[in-house]
Amino acid sequence: MSKKSNLPQPTEAELGILQILWQAGPSTVRFVNKQLNIQQQKEIGYTTTLKLMQIMTEKQLLSRNTESRSHVYLAEAVQDDTQKALLKKFMDATFQGSATSLVMQALGNHETSQEELDEIKALIERIEKG
Repeated sequence: MSKKSNLPQPTEAELGILQILWQAGPSTVRFVNKQLNIQQQKEIGYTTTLKLMQIMTEKQLLSRNTESRSHVYLAEAVQDDTQKALLKKFMDATFQGSATSLVMQALGNHETSQEELDEIKALIERIEKG
C-alpha cells in the first residue's frame, strides 16, 4: 500500500501513536498502549488508545489489518512528510517562518556537543553545494 503525504496533521496524542508505529512498525493496540504508558510514565487506558487509533484510521493516518484476531495497525502518514509539515507550521507560527531564528533559538537553549556542531556544519556544506 502506498503511503499518503497529503493527510491531515496529527494531534499531539496522535503523533505519539505515529511515533511508536514509525519506530516499531505494524503493531497491535495493546503494544501501542503499553509503549505509550512507558513513554508518558502514566496510565493511559486501553480503550482510550483503541478509540484514538480508530479515529486515526478514519482520518487515514493509519490502516488496519483485520486478518487476525488482534487487529494490526500500520502508519499511513509518512514520517518525513509529517515532521516537515509540523515543523513548517511551528516555524511559521513561532518564528514568522525564519529558519535562522529557529536554529539560533534551538542552539542557544541547550549545550550543543561538538558532534552535533559537526553534523550541522556538514549539513550546511551539503546545502551550499546543492
